[in-house]
Amino acid sequence: MNKLQEIIAHKREEIRPLIPLADKLRTAAIARNDFRSLEAALTADEHHLAVLAEVKRASPSAGTIKENFDPVAIARAYERAGCAAISVLTDKKYFQGDLAYLTKIADAVKVPILRKDFIVHPAQIAEAVVAGADAILLIVAGLEQNELVDLLEEAHVLQLEVLVEVHDREELDRALETDARIIGVNNRNLKTMVVDLATTAALAEEVPDDIVFISESGIKTPKDAAFVSKTGADGILVGESLMRATVIGAQMQALKSARIPKES
Repeated sequence: MNKLQEIIAHKREEIRPLIPLADKLRTAAIARNDFRSLEAALTADEHHLAVLAEVKRASPSAGTIKENFDPVAIARAYERAGCAAISVLTDKKYFQGDLAYLTKIADAVKVPILRKDFIVHPAQIAEAVVAGADAILLIVAGLEQNELVDLLEEAHVLQLEVLVEVHDREELDRALETDARIIGVNNRNLKTMVVDLATTAALAEEVPDDIVFISESGIKTPKDAAFVSKTGADGILVGESLMRATVIGAQMQALKSARIPKES
């Protein structure tokens, strides 16, 4: 069993107590109508690379990233520094996250909030809406195609936008068979945990121009950001390098300024 399979298997067991609450959560989710558009935020500034800044205390690959962890203070620093949106890890077992972090952050900032977790059931989508998320992550590698389509549809019904994550050409083809508007290429192979920015370069030409294209993982320096920007990425999802930055504002500006216009 690879790491992603392990995490997904655990997640399916973890959410069992949530499933009986699905109808109640969905009723509450339908009543909400104060969403912020992730797609609009990622495409608002044509002169800079959009940064989806991640609030992440730990990860399976890096271990604990930040000991003195104040998610709201970090999110506010990201917003002040000019991030386009904020991604919040809510998985507890593998990333030391919490859905409560997302709710507190959503109340504290004005930019869109993405719930980053391993979504495998509609109840988690309704839960995300109620918690204050504006968007969710769906990982193609962790879902059957019918699950991916059904979860995308449910997210849209509940007014959530979706970042659909892929790792290779086969997964990209599956994503493009759906009505996904935002596609992220994860440079970290979640099966092997190896990171390679060439993953973005290999898939960039296959992403249609009308899809918002995000490069995820392994982007630590302006040089890295410039590399994925040159291949065609509209934005980048960055966690570890911002979480470890001594001056978040300086690191954010350096990454944003690394935008290289797409070749015509």
